[in-house]
Amino acid sequence: MKAYANMAELIQTLELEIQSITDTINTLKQEPTSFNEQVIFKYIDTASTGKTKDYVRALDIKSERGSLFSSGDVSKLIKDGAEDISPDLLAIARKVVNIKKKNSKNR
Repeated sequence: MKAYANMAELIQTLELEIQSITDTINTLKQEPTSFNEQVIFKYIDTASTGKTKDYVRALDIKSERGSLFSSGDVSKLIKDGAEDISPDLLAIARKVVNIKKKNSKNR
């Protein structure tokens, strides 16, 4: 929790956290509007580039290179984004990446 000087400041901080969480939930409740968003939703769901890659391959969709979709393609999509991906959704996916990196360092 962030440091605070008084009760009013604490309440304001907590209200901002609630709003942020509510916005995240609303973003995750939306249906994907593009294939790239579908991939990002799957990554957020599984927290795994490998499982996401397997999902895309099962749909028989190839990468931009014309070859089978790879884990690297998933990572690149998360890192670089795309015009047809909601910035809020991309931010959530990047948080998942950071959570995974943090957890792997603690092992």
